[in-house]
Amino acid sequence: MKISDIYHMDIYSDSGQYLGDVQDVIVDLEKGELSRLLTIPWKNAKGDVKVVLRQKSILYKNVKNVGDVVLVSTSPGRAEDVSREEASDLSR
Repeated sequence: MKISDIYHMDIYSDSGQYLGDVQDVIVDLEKGELSRLLTIPWKNAKGDVKVVLRQKSILYKNVKNVGDVVLVSTSPGRAEDVSREEASDLSR
């Protein structure tokens, strides 16, 4: 599957809650893997990077399946902890 195939797919939790649709992705180039799915386009993300990542993104490690929709495991937070290093890298 290509990254472009994921864009605009609906995102649902494993409990059936609609979380949004994939508007953008963050790729970890050092690891060569997807890091996060964003529910807003990155270019429209304004304000504090940590807040945007916490409220408008989903960690890709929480993705259970990608088919007709993206299914993610239920977790206490949508993006969990945002590391200082990650926020710094993305704010450049």
